[in-house]
Amino acid sequence: MFKSKRYQVSMLIMLLCTLFGQSALLAQTTPKRSQLEQEKKVTLQKIKEAQQILTETSSRKKTSLGQLNAINRQIEAREALITSINEELALLKSQIREITGVIEALEDDLVRLKKEYAYMVYATSKTSNSYDRLMFIFSASTFNQMFMRIKYMQQYAEARKNQVEQIQKVKQTLTNQRSTLEGKEMEQQVLLDQQVMANKDLLALKTKQRSVVRDLNQQEAELRKELAQRQKDVEELDKLIANLIRKEIEKSNKDKTSDRVALTSSNEKVSVSFAQSKNSLTWPVNSGFISQKFGRNPHPIMKNIMVPNDGVDIQTIQNAEVKAVFDGIVKAITPIPEPGDLKAVIMQHGEYFTVYSRLKEVNVKTGQALKASDSVGMVYTDGNGVSMLQFQIWRNSQKLNPEAWLQKK
Repeated sequence: MFKSKRYQVSMLIMLLCTLFGQSALLAQTTPKRSQLEQEKKVTLQKIKEAQQILTETSSRKKTSLGQLNAINRQIEAREALITSINEELALLKSQIREITGVIEALEDDLVRLKKEYAYMVYATSKTSNSYDRLMFIFSASTFNQMFMRIKYMQQYAEARKNQVEQIQKVKQTLTNQRSTLEGKEMEQQVLLDQQVMANKDLLALKTKQRSVVRDLNQQEAELRKELAQRQKDVEELDKLIANLIRKEIEKSNKDKTSDRVALTSSNEKVSVSFAQSKNSLTWPVNSGFISQKFGRNPHPIMKNIMVPNDGVDIQTIQNAEVKAVFDGIVKAITPIPEPGDLKAVIMQHGEYFTVYSRLKEVNVKTGQALKASDSVGMVYTDGNGVSMLQFQIWRNSQKLNPEAWLQKK
């Protein structure tokens, strides 16, 4: 009997340790799972945005670089989605293994408990007759022995009661664990289905990507012409912005040799505030992605050709509203050299300047004060269905990488 009681205690300790270990694992994996689910949510939003942009560019008969950019963005987002799904699956498999181990341990313990209980019932049945119990008690040779036999029978009855309760607890825990396992297996199946669909979509996109690249390779002569025109336009816009900034510097300085805007106390506060907003500026459009980065970039089709960029190209949806990224003053609204009646808006933020180029409509006037997220204008959509904003940041006459200043998407 005492061996049975010790066994119950040791089994209970082992059960608690197993369940505690499982709880610790779940506590560790839950934050990671939440993070992965949040990342997946962001990725799905990127896929949705890129799909809308791709649909707009694909609606035109002519294949364009904008269409390729949208496909590349979709592929990038789909690959990120698959990575998130795979990481979620790995976490779930770990949890399922742990829960399965707990269930196996519980099932073994239940078998032992039932055997032990069966033995106790059998032993008790031998002395179930009241006469036999009395004979057992009064046949004691001493009063102390009689007292110990009475105590023994009380403990044995209590042990049986505890054994029944223990069996019920293990059964309930086992039921809960099996329910948890079923839930995890269902989650796993949902993720596996998502994985299959994501891989299928990715394969279709890569097939489309190869087709678009083939079409664009056949347009190399036209692409070279477009690139030459773009480089010419970039140079002219660069001169316009540089001249404007130089005039602002000269206007604010008595020292005509200075290369910095002379700051008043209010302008200095704006500059400091702008500098502190690095990595957290609002995007100039609500949806979209960076299709060409700052600096020199390899051409997506033509080999050994580098394309310069003084800012970033943000491909977005048709009729997208362009917004100020920070509080500032509109310093200039200038036509840009590209074909069509397009404009660029230049805003000043102390010694910093932001440029919003390739606008078909402008909603502001020179000298107007704007708050962050105020409307500047509307982006232009070209004949290929590509809606692209050229966004730049300058500090005095120094060109900065806008991607390092905008919020991460």
